Amino acid sequence: MDSDGMRDARGTHANPVPRPAGPPEVPSVPPRPPAPPGAPPLPDGSAFVAWLRTPRPEALPGVWRFGHRPRSAQEPEQMPSRQLLTGALIAFLVGWLIWSLLANGYLGGWWILPLELLTPDSWRTSDSQVVNLVVWDGYTLLVVLAIMVGVGRLGRWDEVWRRFVKPRLRRPEAREPQPPSAEDPADWPALRAAGAHDAAERLAAEARQGLMRDVDHARISRAWQGVLGGRHSLASFTGAVLGHGAGACPHPSGARDLPLRQARHDLVTGQVRLGTAADDARNPYAYRGTGLALDPDLLGTSLLAVGPAGSGKTGSVVRPLTESLCLHALAGRAAVVVVGAAGAPLGPADAYDVVVRIGHPDSVYDLDLYGGTTDPDEAAAVLAEALVGDLTDAHAGGDTRRSTTVLAQLLGPFHAVHGRFPGVPELRQLLDGTPGPLAALREGLRAAGHASLLRELDARERQMAHPGDVGGVLADRVALLDRPAFAPFFDTSGQTRPFSLKALDHPVRVRIDLPERGHADASRILARLILAQFTASVPVREDRSLFACLVLDDASGVITPEAVRGVQRLRSAGAGVVLTLRTLDDVPRPLRGPLLGSVGCRMALAGLTPWDGQDFAAVWGKEWTDATDVTDRQIIAETPAGKAVHMLRRVITGKAPTARAVTVRQVERERWSASELAHAVPAGHAVLSLTSVKGEHAPPLLVDLRG
Repeated sequence: MDSDGMRDARGTHANPVPRPAGPPEVPSVPPRPPAPPGAPPLPDGSAFVAWLRTPRPEALPGVWRFGHRPRSAQEPEQMPSRQLLTGALIAFLVGWLIWSLLANGYLGGWWILPLELLTPDSWRTSDSQVVNLVVWDGYTLLVVLAIMVGVGRLGRWDEVWRRFVKPRLRRPEAREPQPPSAEDPADWPALRAAGAHDAAERLAAEARQGLMRDVDHARISRAWQGVLGGRHSLASFTGAVLGHGAGACPHPSGARDLPLRQARHDLVTGQVRLGTAADDARNPYAYRGTGLALDPDLLGTSLLAVGPAGSGKTGSVVRPLTESLCLHALAGRAAVVVVGAAGAPLGPADAYDVVVRIGHPDSVYDLDLYGGTTDPDEAAAVLAEALVGDLTDAHAGGDTRRSTTVLAQLLGPFHAVHGRFPGVPELRQLLDGTPGPLAALREGLRAAGHASLLRELDARERQMAHPGDVGGVLADRVALLDRPAFAPFFDTSGQTRPFSLKALDHPVRVRIDLPERGHADASRILARLILAQFTASVPVREDRSLFACLVLDDASGVITPEAVRGVQRLRSAGAGVVLTLRTLDDVPRPLRGPLLGSVGCRMALAGLTPWDGQDFAAVWGKEWTDATDVTDRQIIAETPAGKAVHMLRRVITGKAPTARAVTVRQVERERWSASELAHAVPAGHAVLSLTSVKGEHAPPLLVDLRG
């Protein structure tokens, strides 16, 4: 509380001199409250420090490392409960029978022989009750204990205690705060080791006071990595920390957290939890019951999720991943572009720095049709992929080189004359061969002396006369974007604020809403355009330590031969894509195998069709497993007594006596068959396989996305 508040709280009466009796005086100014109305009290940093000190051991790919307790790689052999309890009871009855026979003399007195050999006669024949109690009863107790130990081992009483008795006697233990280790992460040991003691003290103090968040810790750690890498100086880093504390090195937006979180995040490891690996025999024992999480190391190999509508692709997969990538962007670790239909549940608009609403009149930002490039050939290649990439031959070698050449023959001359690329109406007129724009372009090239570009324009005019010219197809596709709803968009005159994917050199959060209602074909063109621009611009970045990710909530009609090749190049560029499909039928048949092979993380959600399951089963391959064959063979009795026994057994059991033969052999079977993927995956579950950029992989795991 400041001095004004202390002064107001000390004296509320203007005149402290006593007055005659009368109604009490009402204070003119009420005391200042200690906090704004409705504001919660400032928490201490104990929860944050405890979160920071929680162990995060190294684990298998995809395992949620926060507080993880590793399990053994092999499943221990465990006897069924019924068999275990039956064996323990039978062992107890056997021990009781043995002791009864010994105590009643049915087995003779040989068990007393050790007592007679090891003790003097005066002890055994003494009249003292104490001596008799110690000698005879003590020896009897030893014999009973020996019998109990023997039958207890045979009956596995120790396992019965561990599995059934001990869990019921155990009391829930309160979690005590773990004592700080020799290198307490809350004390920033890396900064102290480098000599930045003042900065470490400031950050440690703010962490214990509750002024630091997980995003602050991740952002400052990222800035410190820049100091170690030579991108920033130690003096500037120390000055920023001493001046701003936990708010140092801020994101350009100034935000230190998202407006809303729905998933569990751990920014120390960079993971976001998607669910829990089911306790299923098809999952490896080390994964059963553990949390399943994804991080940039896994997303760097790209992710493909396939499942019908309502299976949870957006809510259970895309939304958590989008949250995680936005948090990484606030920490300066990543740049993310999220593409989805208008109104899709991909988080509030406040969670993004740039929101492009194509077709919406209130959209603040526009989309750069040419990806921010000034090279006509590069712009033509990207635009051709967006316009007619889905019309190319889906087999190996299919490309859009003819369409790229046609566009380059027009974009190059137009850029040379006007200093910019054409807008959508202008490009449509040029592709249609409208005489006026072509004549004006020709006059501009002659005036500027561009002879080589004049030859390009002449070649384009000659090709227009051929019946197989692709210019007409390109014009028809451009016409889908030349609609009144898109009139204010794709402007190249500089009057709007276009967003370009060249901005992924910075930790930016971008959301692009595509118009679905009435413009489905235009939405698919724009989705292909964004994917083509992403795969073209990301590999040429200077800082590849900044992870770049493109999230396509619906990739239907987007997968082309060039898109598959572009996704394959992202792994070495520090980038990845997240693609979702309702069915693999939205991908041309020749491209399904290459698509599943180009992504490292594959997810099949509940409700998959058997036809889609065949493709996943093929890419996941087979494994060696033990197959048990049980054969029942009828026993033939040869003696009259044996035949009588067999007849009596058949009368009692109703079955002929048989002998069981068990054969165990190794066979090769599919990890997940098409039928299992279609019918054995419960609702709210998915089968997920993972591969990291380092080459580590996890087999297909049955994951509960609701856990």
